[in-house]
Amino acid sequence: MNSKKTIVFTGGGTAGHVTPNLALIKKLDRAAWDIHYIGTSGMEKELVSAVEGVTYHEIESGKLRRYASLKTLTMPFHVQKGYHQAKRILKKLKPDVVFSKGGYVSVPVVAAAKGVCPVLTHESDYTPGLANKIDAHFADRVLVTFADTVPLVKGNKGVHTGTPIRPELYLGSREKALAFTGLSGEKPILLVTGGSLGAVAVNVAVREALPALLKTFDVVHLCGKGKVDESISLPGYLQYEYIRDEMADLFAAADVVCSRAGANAVFELLALKKPMLLLPLSAASTRGDQELNADYFKKRGYARVLKADEVSADSVLREVTALYEARETYIETMRHAEGVDGTDAILKLIREAANA
Repeated sequence: MNSKKTIVFTGGGTAGHVTPNLALIKKLDRAAWDIHYIGTSGMEKELVSAVEGVTYHEIESGKLRRYASLKTLTMPFHVQKGYHQAKRILKKLKPDVVFSKGGYVSVPVVAAAKGVCPVLTHESDYTPGLANKIDAHFADRVLVTFADTVPLVKGNKGVHTGTPIRPELYLGSREKALAFTGLSGEKPILLVTGGSLGAVAVNVAVREALPALLKTFDVVHLCGKGKVDESISLPGYLQYEYIRDEMADLFAAADVVCSRAGANAVFELLALKKPMLLLPLSAASTRGDQELNADYFKKRGYARVLKADEVSADSVLREVTALYEARETYIETMRHAEGVDGTDAILKLIREAANA
């Protein structure tokens, strides 16, 4: 008789909706859990398929949009098809619990899981996103990263847990990063990341600032898929589309980090006590969650912030320089942050929901 509990994870669309799930998966006892993941053919499939011991199930799902377009009209049909596909998968698996990290991928899965087993969903950002607002109607509990978010969750379902942090990030090696990059380590290292999809405005500003930045720093630039500029060849400047296996080492080597302000990214940097310059996506191009995340971190002394309309080569150079000069102050402030890594708190709630 199989005594294992069965868990189904879902979430995708961006790496921020997948990597927290991977953090949880890596800390689950494989002898006690049968682990499945339901997602689309998108980014989550590539990331999850690389993890041993997880069975991946592919469905359709329509991307949720806040604006009118032709794809908006077809979205309900994709979601409905994904719902029926998820229903069939869940009926076969008979899971003990479903855990969702949000994103449009999760909506048909969470809806299909209601009444089948306990459903937990997690919101990373300061305010709930559209997918998680929908998921909350079907979920038993909505776990949140920020304590301030609990009152925003309807139905008394909100639970403050913090966010999952990938365990391997704590094991990074500066020496391995130097070997990987070929850098000498004689200069401080500035790590620039615009998220898994890259960030054009950040890339442009950083590249324009390179002549001045490289006088002080070596620059490791994660610029996004298809966004490497082959015309730039400068000593001390390295470009990568995306890094997976060496990310912990690059974090370990970085003296300061320039980053977008997605919740997962900023809490990983906080957990690693990395002085950060945050360049949030503007409220005009998103729902404003990154600006709220960045403001929260700035008020608590964890980060410096440049809003979208402030980003330029000059401002990036000025803020990175100021950040580096005050790095010890930022590190000391981050040492006193509480409830940064929510991995264990979330796993405890998962076990309770599954009676494990």
